[in-house]
Amino acid sequence: MMTDDTMTRLLDQIQTSADGDFLRAIAAHTLQRLMEFEVDGLIGAGHERSDERTTYRNGSRERQLETRLGTLDLKIPKLRQGTYFPAFLEPRRTAEKALTAVIQEAWIQGVSTRKVDDLVQALGMTGISKSQVSALCQDIDTRVLSFLERPLDGEWPYLWLDATYIKVRQNGRIVSIAAIIATGVNQDGRREILGLGQSEAATFWIEFLRGLVRRGLKGVKLVISDAHEGLKAAITQVLSATWQRCRVHFMRSLLVHVPKSQQSVVAAAVRQVFVQPDRETAGQAWRHVADQLRPRFRKVAALLDEAEHDVLAYMDYPEPHRSKLHSTGPRGLPGAEPPLGPIERLNKEVKRRTNVVGIFPNEASVRRLVGAVLLEQNDEWQLQHRYLTLETMTGMAANDEAALAALTTT
Repeated sequence: MMTDDTMTRLLDQIQTSADGDFLRAIAAHTLQRLMEFEVDGLIGAGHERSDERTTYRNGSRERQLETRLGTLDLKIPKLRQGTYFPAFLEPRRTAEKALTAVIQEAWIQGVSTRKVDDLVQALGMTGISKSQVSALCQDIDTRVLSFLERPLDGEWPYLWLDATYIKVRQNGRIVSIAAIIATGVNQDGRREILGLGQSEAATFWIEFLRGLVRRGLKGVKLVISDAHEGLKAAITQVLSATWQRCRVHFMRSLLVHVPKSQQSVVAAAVRQVFVQPDRETAGQAWRHVADQLRPRFRKVAALLDEAEHDVLAYMDYPEPHRSKLHSTGPRGLPGAEPPLGPIERLNKEVKRRTNVVGIFPNEASVRRLVGAVLLEQNDEWQLQHRYLTLETMTGMAANDEAALAALTTT
């Protein structure tokens, strides 16, 4: 099998050749063959039967590669188990460029932290000019904007909204702003990052959701998020969808009103609600727990009374989906070490990149770096299996059609 160095050298040779459709076709064919050879080695077999096979191919995903010969249309092989991405496509290239641009911009403007200054010196960026930084930023901004403003096709039954907080300079002060990330699952069960906003004020939510609708967002049935001010009303007004209050964040807020010595007991009592088989039984269990806690923890009981419908909304949806619908954060509850949920992992990756900068020079630089990270994460998601199975998504659509038919005949 060819090594990464061999593939890179071959790509360089192709790019320095003369222009022309013939050469582009040869280049695309050669790189396609290289990917096939790599996948053969990765799974232990070609298309033939073999006892050494570890998994099977599962179609392909289209990806373009910009070269000096022009744009090459490639098909990246997908696997039933595990993932494959060719080294020569550099899946992290955009985010690394965005990070470099933000560091350079902060240094050029004289608003960088000592950490950024040290990075500038270590990476040898001191000789860069403002025009060079501007050109780099413009190139990245164009790609990020194209991704964040792309049309949204089809229906998106589930939408997650979550915030991560980033420090930025505004009018000579350092403030913390919220980067709102919108993630959805379409009718085929595939997830994508749909948008990025930079506020969580009550007035922000209506315009943010309207922006998603203008780009084609439709068919939303359930929106999962924390209890941001103004968001629930915006969901009803713009999307006519149900709101699922993040179960993990609710439990954290609930346990604040319980003495530390009693938190595990209260959490265990509430946890019994979430193992019930259906919404009706869960509601009965929820009210029973609230009544049990009322004599000792009146505030906790009041919060349970108020939040029942919002926290249990996900139980009206197909059982195979519920473990991924109840929260934006970890899939467990306080008191244990739960596995990170997909949104939590995404936020962790965003934080890993933004922590390198520390304090951003302006809001545009936040959008540049976070948008680039989201773009690349979205590309990686497309190489993975469906987030929700096609069978359960098709079944949900069929149930909706049956319910609609029943309404029209009554």
